[in-house]
Amino acid sequence: MRKVMKEFKEFISRGDVLNLAVGVIIGTAFTAIVNSLVNNIFMPLLGLLTGGVDFTSLTIPLGSGEDAATLNYGAFLSAVLNFLLIALVIFFFMKGVNRLQKIAKAIENGGEKEKPPAPVQKRHCPYCQSEIDLTATRCPYCTSFLDKPNDVA
Repeated sequence: MRKVMKEFKEFISRGDVLNLAVGVIIGTAFTAIVNSLVNNIFMPLLGLLTGGVDFTSLTIPLGSGEDAATLNYGAFLSAVLNFLLIALVIFFFMKGVNRLQKIAKAIENGGEKEKPPAPVQKRHCPYCQSEIDLTATRCPYCTSFLDKPNDVA
């Protein structure tokens, strides 16, 4: 039993598990904020645009009588619309976060824009004709030794 408890302690103390736990907690809090934004801001505006239609009340009766089952397609439409609005909010939120990260990186670099990496110059191996790095002294494909980097252009 002690061995199992020791293994569990090691498992739970690993950084991956703790990072996952923090991510789930923050994700839950963020979900509450996004749901509130969608349900309290966007859905009323959408209701105003659609003339006050309550999507959740749209049903198709599947029989006659008061106890007949109903197909609640309005609740499904509302859930799909809710999902799309949440996805849209998250998209714009992440777009803003990415922009702020670029600005922070530019400030960190002293205002210089990030330069794209220089293109890797290539040449062909004289033995197998594979495209290889210009500075290679051995072909990674056929493993032939190359005398000097400029033996074939």
